[in-house]
Amino acid sequence: MDKPNRIIIIGGVACGPKAAARARRRDPNAEIILVDRGEYLSYAGCGLPYYVGGSVAEIENLQKTSFNLIRDADYFKNVKNIDARIRTNAEQLDREAKSIVLRNLDTGETEQVQYDKLVLATGSSSVVPPISGIDKNGVFVLQNMHDALEIRKRIDAGEVDHVVVIGAGLIGIEIVESFFNHAVDVVVVEKEKQILPSILDAEIAQYVQKELSRDGVEFVTDQTVLAIEGKGKVEKVIVKGREIATDMVIVSAGVRPNTKLARQAGLDIGKTGAIWVNEYLQTSDPDIYAGGDCVECQDLVSGDKIFTPMGTIANRHGRIIGNNVTGDNEAFPGIVGTVIVKALNVNIAKTGLTEDSARKKGMDVETSITPCQNHVHFYPGNKFFLIKMTADRESGRFLGAQLVGPGDIDKRVDVLATAIQFGATLQQTANLDLCYSPPFSHALDGLAHAANNTRNRIDKSAAAISAQQILECIEKSENPPILLDLREEKEAENNPITIGNVINIPLSELRKRINELPRDIDIVCCCTQGVRSYEAMLLLKGEGLDNISFIDGGLKMLY
Repeated sequence: MDKPNRIIIIGGVACGPKAAARARRRDPNAEIILVDRGEYLSYAGCGLPYYVGGSVAEIENLQKTSFNLIRDADYFKNVKNIDARIRTNAEQLDREAKSIVLRNLDTGETEQVQYDKLVLATGSSSVVPPISGIDKNGVFVLQNMHDALEIRKRIDAGEVDHVVVIGAGLIGIEIVESFFNHAVDVVVVEKEKQILPSILDAEIAQYVQKELSRDGVEFVTDQTVLAIEGKGKVEKVIVKGREIATDMVIVSAGVRPNTKLARQAGLDIGKTGAIWVNEYLQTSDPDIYAGGDCVECQDLVSGDKIFTPMGTIANRHGRIIGNNVTGDNEAFPGIVGTVIVKALNVNIAKTGLTEDSARKKGMDVETSITPCQNHVHFYPGNKFFLIKMTADRESGRFLGAQLVGPGDIDKRVDVLATAIQFGATLQQTANLDLCYSPPFSHALDGLAHAANNTRNRIDKSAAAISAQQILECIEKSENPPILLDLREEKEAENNPITIGNVINIPLSELRKRINELPRDIDIVCCCTQGVRSYEAMLLLKGEGLDNISFIDGGLKMLY
């Protein structure tokens, strides 16, 4: 009888348990050892902010299956026949001998274990900036279950009224809602000039920041934390020209891949600093696989290698690794970088390339910002969202999208991610056969409007100007443009445009009042969502006025 295949998996949170479970389904006789240095296995790390915020009542729920069993070591042994070892560290990897030294962190005992196939699912660790006082009591990262438990414990004890979040990336923005649920004031400090700098273009980030600021979140951008001070525990955070009183600091300055074991073993490291793997998720040693937050991935849009630590990717990696360590040869195609996050009343999503990232790669792109609605205006509960699309100007290939607002964007970003992954053009995206019913959507969904809007930019039938360009023209130009407010009189009175030279002529009256407009000054058409502005631009151009444009994204982008 052949010796059973021995598979050792290092890392027990996302990719590792998925690989172990998949390998067991494919090979009932394999010997599978799952190792993790922590005491919690296979938990939903992405759910930690929701435990802190109270949406998840018990932290054990993050470790439970859908049929209410906790995925602990006993579960893996009894249900999966997997030898799961917690509080165990992988100390040394000998590739020639195909062995790894494991150390029990509680007893200190070590064991050298042979493997046939090895899987590195070592994840990532939070970046902790070298700030004076960063080690004070009350400074946390939200890296694991222990962190979440201690943060929630202090909130429940009434010890936290004010918190400073260092870093306005995905986790930094997401954790804001967790504290707001407990009536804790939040100040977010970000070293870049905008929030979510790796996810959103500047004007979309500005819209999100304005909406969150209206809800009471304070942002300090383009600033670094100089020091954290306090006697015995955190009391204040120092930035340039200001001291911010606080009871707690959350460090959300990004993560870096855990590559120590791979580096010590001489495995190839990619240009991103994460472990290099081929399309089959093999490292430079064909008997060692790697996946999840410790590896780099292929960007299907740009073709570049990128480091994108996401739970979705880790689970997809785990399944493919589980297949391949049990005799399959399945390839992982790559990613398009799809993310989504909820922050108070704003949903935020992105897929593919932003305009900024595309231009930095030397791409010639066209963009548009399209205000959209959840569903038809006559059905109750309608909500607003924006779509910014980016496309290749020459080919019309759809490259990326950002969606923000209180409206439903999850299904839409998934549709757009699918379109990008299969190389769709704007025209193909506009012609997708999507569902329609008044409670759910429009007869022509916002996705189609956004794609067509971008096509109009490429063929020059729509002349849009960004809110930033308008503000600069008003401030610096000797002949600033006229802002033609096309809203009805009551709309304009209730929410007036407070900058520049404004003329209010409702779209319904424009044809008969066109002579009130000067022909020697640039005119920027304005309305709430841009629909009337576009109509007005076409009308005025048809009447021989050439100096006409409209605000990209409507008035919500202006103020």
